[in-house]
Amino acid sequence: MHVASEIKVSAPGSIMLMGEHAVLFGHRALACAVDKYMHVSLQPRDDRDVVIDSALANYHSSLDQLADDDRLSFVLAAIRRFQSQLPSGFTLSIRSEFSHTVGLGSSAAVTAAVVAAIMAFATGEQPGKEQLFDQALAVVHEVQDGRGSGTDLVASVYGGLIAYTVKPRQIEALTGIPPISLYYAGYKTRTPDVLKIVEARSASQSQIYTDLYKLMHQTTVAAESAIAAQDWRELGKLMDIYQGLMDALGVCDKTIADMIWRLRGSDQIDGVKISGSGLGDCVIALGRDATLEMPYEEIPVAVSAKGVEVNYA
Repeated sequence: MHVASEIKVSAPGSIMLMGEHAVLFGHRALACAVDKYMHVSLQPRDDRDVVIDSALANYHSSLDQLADDDRLSFVLAAIRRFQSQLPSGFTLSIRSEFSHTVGLGSSAAVTAAVVAAIMAFATGEQPGKEQLFDQALAVVHEVQDGRGSGTDLVASVYGGLIAYTVKPRQIEALTGIPPISLYYAGYKTRTPDVLKIVEARSASQSQIYTDLYKLMHQTTVAAESAIAAQDWRELGKLMDIYQGLMDALGVCDKTIADMIWRLRGSDQIDGVKISGSGLGDCVIALGRDATLEMPYEEIPVAVSAKGVEVNYA
């Protein structure tokens, strides 16, 4: 058992390449880790106090009777999961290289990093990727009332470009993709709220929506094949097709549509689509055009090969 004076963990943010919405119904999804990281430092204490220092909240409570704080719901759920196994209190410092308001999977990244730190503290050993993913996904489901596919979590834990199916679980590493561009709409709608909107819209046409999800699956599987063949023009076409299906779901608003059509006007861009659940947040483009004037914030990202990393001091 490794007794450390400090446990340092980094976890990358993530973006959805393809598979949004459909993944919740058992279909294929593609996601990648990006080179913007969540950093967590855990320092054991010689008392039973839990102190958390983060941009979202400062927190101080007893390990034996943890107080609630909705701003730290994922962090506290992770601590509670291993509460009985922890040898003492600790100070947890959380720092992010990206804002939680921008859709880079911040909740998944902080959950993965905190769970890894807590597991290392509880056991004195680095958790394996599969074990870490299982525990982190359980935390996400606990906080989100059972909702969440875990796609962004897979990318954060494993790193690189990942193909993922929820059940039966399949996690497969894919070869890389060319440079990508990511633009932020300036606002986002919470994923659970988007899902409720889609659910309400689908009520009167459930079979059509079921068929839409099947088409999304077929498009994602074809995209996986295009990546394997390094056929980027084909991947771009499939991204455009998937965007049409997202539009059919009702998650493309006026701002997102404007972003997409501006990007499609460049011959340097092979394909564009929503990245995430939609109704705001981010648009992802395959390719880059430095000359393109966009009235939207560009988030400079590249695919990161690194997943969660644990270091002892």
